[in-house]
Amino acid sequence: MRQTFTAAPASAGRAEPAEAAHSDAGRDAVARGIVARLDRLPATRHIWTIVFLLSLGGCFEFYDLFMTGYIAPGLITSGLFVKTSTSIFAMNSIAAFVAATFLGLFIGTMGLGFLADRFGRRRIFVVALLAYTAASILMAFQQSAVGVNLFRLLAGIGLGVEMVTINTYVAELMPKDLRGRAFAITQIVPYCAVPVVALMSWWLVPQQPFGLDGWRCVVLASAIGAAFVWVIRLGIPESPRWLVSRGRLDEAAQVTQQIERVVEREYGSALPQPAPHEHSAPTTERRFVDILKAPYLKRTIMMSLFNAVSVIGFYGFSNWIPSLLTSKGIGLVHSLQYSFLMSIALPLGPTLFFWFADKVERKWSLVGSSGAIAVFGLLFASQTGSAGLIAFGFCMNLALTIMTYSFQTYQSELYPTEIRARAIGFVYSWSRLAAIFSGFLVAFFLRDFGSTGVFYMISGCMVFVMLLIGIMGPATRGLALEDINR
Repeated sequence: MRQTFTAAPASAGRAEPAEAAHSDAGRDAVARGIVARLDRLPATRHIWTIVFLLSLGGCFEFYDLFMTGYIAPGLITSGLFVKTSTSIFAMNSIAAFVAATFLGLFIGTMGLGFLADRFGRRRIFVVALLAYTAASILMAFQQSAVGVNLFRLLAGIGLGVEMVTINTYVAELMPKDLRGRAFAITQIVPYCAVPVVALMSWWLVPQQPFGLDGWRCVVLASAIGAAFVWVIRLGIPESPRWLVSRGRLDEAAQVTQQIERVVEREYGSALPQPAPHEHSAPTTERRFVDILKAPYLKRTIMMSLFNAVSVIGFYGFSNWIPSLLTSKGIGLVHSLQYSFLMSIALPLGPTLFFWFADKVERKWSLVGSSGAIAVFGLLFASQTGSAGLIAFGFCMNLALTIMTYSFQTYQSELYPTEIRARAIGFVYSWSRLAAIFSGFLVAFFLRDFGSTGVFYMISGCMVFVMLLIGIMGPATRGLALEDINR
């Protein structure tokens, strides 16, 4: 018979020291047991279904982030924004629109990441998705650059909270030998939204369906999709590891047992026996300031720098593809068409990597993909014909997705459960802060040095992060989260 764990009820009176120690030891054993039971779960349809439903929320970050570049020509055509401006912080420049997106994401990740640690993973990603939906609908009906930027900012806040919570939950739920593949799925599903937004922009941005500017219809489509996903994700359970970290062992055991029942039925035989003695016990004594102490300080510095620098390369390409193409003399319709063809690569990267995601050390897949981005970026910059632009743009997007999968997995593994959402939010927020200024930086290089100058800048950023992760990064593959953060 499969063993289950329940927490002993708290004593009504004050325990004597010996009794208290015994009680603490018992709760420690229960906590170890719950974590061990999660880490021995086999890969079944139920496990992948939970990951898939969580990943759907990520579709809207990817949709929104790539939408920034795809609807930019439509925003300019509508007269609300201009491509460049004499003032670097002009509110009606496309760079300001990009900055509003990432300022919202920065506030969501840095300022509100603590919400998932305090109130739970499930509750917060439901609320965050609703906030994003409302802000996107309001943004679609604004008649001024200031109004568009304001609601773009609020939508970004919702997305920032959402993505931190999703990554935290997936890392905590998945067994140690499946984490890599699970995070590959969290990239495959959201990246499928990119060809969708590219295709919709290609069709709609140059037109006025239903009397609305095409870019407004592209924005409304994401809000409608987010509302649908909110409904189908209501049945996702709370993270057992988070419940353990809050001392709610009865609830953690109950949720774990519910997952086990379904998994065992799909598995077709008894589940493997858990090994609690192999796991470190979760603790409720962690504080956010611990990320600035050993052994986490080195990881915090490394991932903060990585996020700040790599985002310049990532969004310098993805958010500016149509503008980079038009700077080469390609018209609006063809630039959107080429962008769509390149975007087909985005879901393919993590799909290909799924099959060996748990066989390659995370830090080295991160280093390798960064190097590929540097090379393909320079090759893209040297192209003048449509075939070369599409081919190397396709390859660059492929490498970008592998880098994204790798660092999302990696930074989610590097911190303990009690502060994981806040820690991820902190290091991730530097990418959002850097991205606020990346739009202005790319606009500067594009204006003064052309598209070739932009890609030299991108390649330089990728070389830096290769050295950073290669030298400072710890190994995480195949290790339980508690052992990585012992």
